[in-house]
Amino acid sequence: MVVIVIIAVLLLLAWPALKNAVVKRDLTRTMNNGRELYLVAFRMATDGAAKADSSRSWPGDYPTNSLTEYCTKLVQNGYVTPADLQRMLSAPGAECQATMSGPPATLLLSGKTALKLYKIKAADPSNTVFAATSNYIYDTPLNPNTVPFGDAGFVVIRKNGDLGVYKKGQATSAGFDNVEKFQSDIGALPGAVTGKVDPGDGTTVLTAPP
Repeated sequence: MVVIVIIAVLLLLAWPALKNAVVKRDLTRTMNNGRELYLVAFRMATDGAAKADSSRSWPGDYPTNSLTEYCTKLVQNGYVTPADLQRMLSAPGAECQATMSGPPATLLLSGKTALKLYKIKAADPSNTVFAATSNYIYDTPLNPNTVPFGDAGFVVIRKNGDLGVYKKGQATSAGFDNVEKFQSDIGALPGAVTGKVDPGDGTTVLTAPP
């Protein structure tokens, strides 16, 4: 009985560290998924630019506000499979389903997506935010009740391919020496003015599936 109690106490003491390790692993995995999604989008946009093909562009260069519509173009143009897209857009607590219907072949996204994509354009600077985890709203403190990671951290991927896992103290410009440093390290919203940030994503994010 004493041995059982000791084991229970040790597990209780170790639980916070174990929990943090699991969250860190999941954040890193989601960051890697975001990198894959970025590379898919980058390849399509650069192919479109090289071939003057407007059907292959950055998200903000399409007349669409929907994540599903943009991801449909990625699939239809052969840059990613629905199965891989489902994996890239999922994380613990945010499970996305990607299936095809048709003809004509149409992608259907459902569930909660772990990543959200911003309406970046070819003309946007390299520090513009391409994607972020769904628990992060730009220049806004993290909410512990949001998925996938609450206030444990968040991921941001920028147009130049730079990305990282960030702590809750880095969610707003108040965590940096100045606004320009925040826009450099975390990123700027599409169409943003250097040296000026407004809390919230506004209309800069592709609409997630219902």
